[in-house]
Amino acid sequence: MFSIPGKQAVTITERAATQIAKLMSRDGTQGLRIGVKKGGCAGMEYTMDYVAEVDPLDEVVEQDGARVMIAPMAQMFLFGTEIDYEVSLLESGFKFRNPNVVDACGCGESIKFDESLSAK
Repeated sequence: MFSIPGKQAVTITERAATQIAKLMSRDGTQGLRIGVKKGGCAGMEYTMDYVAEVDPLDEVVEQDGARVMIAPMAQMFLFGTEIDYEVSLLESGFKFRNPNVVDACGCGESIKFDESLSAK
């Protein structure tokens, strides 16, 4: 939908691909669907759900056994994002490095996008 020929909508690091593939095989899902929704102190939040089937309108990115689907309404917000998986002493989880984010809350759970993206 919002693609550039020869360029994936999002990139997945090796660590993230390994974690996604592991969870897909453990839970028997078709992949991880990512999106955005209104919420949080900065205005928007990422959503992530393992799903049983691919929606034909999803943008699909596959790498090293991992499949990520981008929900149609989130594609313009997530284009160019790198998905990583980080492990530290205090937490582990997926991290999004999104060039479209202009602000984030202090805890990093909610984000704000350039208002021109919402107008498209």
